[in-house]
Amino acid sequence: MNQLKIIAVIPARYASTRFPAKLIQDLGGKPVVVQTYLATLATQLFDEVLVATDHEIIYNLLKQHHVNVVMSSDAHESGSDRIAEVVANLDCDVVVNVQGDEPFVSKENLQSLISVFKNDIENKIDLASLMFEINDLETINNPNNVKVVIDENYKALYFSRAAIPFPRDGKSYAPYYQHIGVYAYRKHALLAFTTWQMKGLEATEKLEQLRYLEYGKTIQMVVTSHVGVGIDTKEDLDKARLLWK
Repeated sequence: MNQLKIIAVIPARYASTRFPAKLIQDLGGKPVVVQTYLATLATQLFDEVLVATDHEIIYNLLKQHHVNVVMSSDAHESGSDRIAEVVANLDCDVVVNVQGDEPFVSKENLQSLISVFKNDIENKIDLASLMFEINDLETINNPNNVKVVIDENYKALYFSRAAIPFPRDGKSYAPYYQHIGVYAYRKHALLAFTTWQMKGLEATEKLEQLRYLEYGKTIQMVVTSHVGVGIDTKEDLDKARLLWK
C-alpha cells in the first residue's frame, strides 16, 4: 500500500441558493459546519482537517469554536477551484472534499475513497468519487440527479443529467448509477484543473467533473449504499435535528 499524506477540506460558502447561511444554523448546540468538521476529525482518517470559507461571518464563528479554518477567495466558480487555492501550498498527496452541509458524514465512504489511492500502486488514478444504484424511473429521469456511466473497472466514462444509458428498446441492460458529489483528488490533478479552460461538455451539462474527463483524467467510481443526509433546505435541517437527537 502507498504511504500517502491525506487531508480533508470542507468548503463552506456563505451563500446558498436554496438556504442561505445554512452552514451556521444550530444543530445539537453547534453550527452545522462545526458538527461536520468534528465528525470528519472523529473518523481519524486524515493527517489534517480544515475548513475553507469565503465569508468572515463563517470564519469568525469557526475560530470561536477552535476549528482549523482558512479564508479563500469568494470568486471561485467551483468547489475544485476553492479547494485548489487552499491546498496549493500544503504538503499533501491526496485531498478529500467533504461537503460542509453533511454532518452525518460516513466514515465508510471516506475510507473507501482513500483506499482507492492507497491501492493505486502505479499512480494511475487522478480522482475518486461515489455513486449508488438507482432503479426508480422518476429518479433516473430527474435532471437534478447526475448519472454516471462506468467501464468494467468502475472508471467513469461520462456523467450526465440525462438518463444514461438510454434504453432504446425500453429495457436497460446495465445498472443506473447516481453520482454523489464527494471527491478525493490527487493534489496535482486538482491544481491542474484550475489551469484548464472550460470545454464544451462541462459548459453544456454544468458539471465540473466533466472537465477532468475532457482533459483525459481518470476518475475511479466507488459504489456505496451510504447516501448522506445533506442539508439543502429548512426541511432538511428539521430532519437533521430529529436525527441528531
